[in-house]
Amino acid sequence: MEVISLKQKRRLCLVLCIIMCIITSTVGAGAANIQEATYETDVSITSIEIDKDEKNEETAAETPKFTVDAKSAILIEAETGKVLYAFNENEPLPIASITKIMTMLLVMEAIDTGKINLTDKVTVSAHASRMGGSQVYLKEGEIFTIEELLKAVAVHSANDASVALAEAVAGSEEAFVAMMNEKSQELGMKNTKFLDCTGLTDEGHFSTAYDIAIMSRELLVKHPRIIHYTTIWHDTFRDGTFDLDNTNKLVRRYRGTTGIKTGFTNAAGFCLSASAERNGTKFISVLLGAKSNDTRFSESARLLDYGFSNWESVKIEKKDMEAGVIKVKKGVTAEIPVTFSSDAFVVVRKGSRDKIEETLEIPEVVNAPVEEGQTIGVLNIDLDGERLASIPVVAAGSSEKCTLAKALAMIISKWLTLSIK
Repeated sequence: MEVISLKQKRRLCLVLCIIMCIITSTVGAGAANIQEATYETDVSITSIEIDKDEKNEETAAETPKFTVDAKSAILIEAETGKVLYAFNENEPLPIASITKIMTMLLVMEAIDTGKINLTDKVTVSAHASRMGGSQVYLKEGEIFTIEELLKAVAVHSANDASVALAEAVAGSEEAFVAMMNEKSQELGMKNTKFLDCTGLTDEGHFSTAYDIAIMSRELLVKHPRIIHYTTIWHDTFRDGTFDLDNTNKLVRRYRGTTGIKTGFTNAAGFCLSASAERNGTKFISVLLGAKSNDTRFSESARLLDYGFSNWESVKIEKKDMEAGVIKVKKGVTAEIPVTFSSDAFVVVRKGSRDKIEETLEIPEVVNAPVEEGQTIGVLNIDLDGERLASIPVVAAGSSEKCTLAKALAMIISKWLTLSIK
């Protein structure tokens, strides 16, 4: 029989004393019926949600002192969606082939989710072959790949190819149009109604410059592969027998152009959603109801010039970087590290990026339990008193609440470890 040493006896006595103290404290608190108040930290943060795709206010922060020769117009910074210029941006108007931005958006979503592939074969239906206006003259029964049809839409604004893609994604144009309207509601496009996937319908089929900017941004930011097609200046279709020429002349005339779509009917006038990128800054301009083809391009270029001359976007790179350590009250773990959950984009006046201020707000102590990924605090990004963005600070580890049973278990485990040594 093993004899317990004097050293072990002392450790056992110490453990028993600690256990008695814990039991006495617990019983005393229960007898007194004292209900401990929730610990309040210096910074009270219950919920912080940062969404780069959050909808902006429907009015421009400031209106430049110039007018645009069109029925409505808007300029936004693509990463943040910040409105930099707006004129009649919420007026519902016919939009012609600008409609195809939503068509391309849903096609790209289907591609990126694996529902369809660029190499999939599509058999042209009778309905698709009967489309008028701009087209690649599809014939019923012809077979093309998704990529060939997408190129025909993005470059040549082909109505027949748009319908063929719609049928490939949804089974019918009617079902696809329902998807278009559902997506517009999901994106917060409050003044938009689609009746077809081409824009050939004028009456009852409408949108606004603001709503078009929203869907243009969704397409470019979420599905940047589309830029490969929207920047093609010249290509061919049907094994080189049909020329595809980009209807967006800015692709060749304006430096940094990345797309995106033209539109014209007698009712809609000349329309253009144009996008461009220079030195990491991206802008989207939308112009509806211009009087001529040249006007829509020159006025769109002027809007983009205004953006590039006055504004720049800045990426605040913080994702997964350490933000410090916080103490955990009544936790199994006494302290845990915290990290930044994401990066952030902000748009600022040119020359003011050095004035950007970062303010970290996290409590010194939090109550257990704490789960990994739980929002603990926030990093606020400001310029001249204006809140530009916020990045959540999250727990990089977890800590369960320390109950009496867990405390005893830890003490006994520690004692046994010391005894074995």
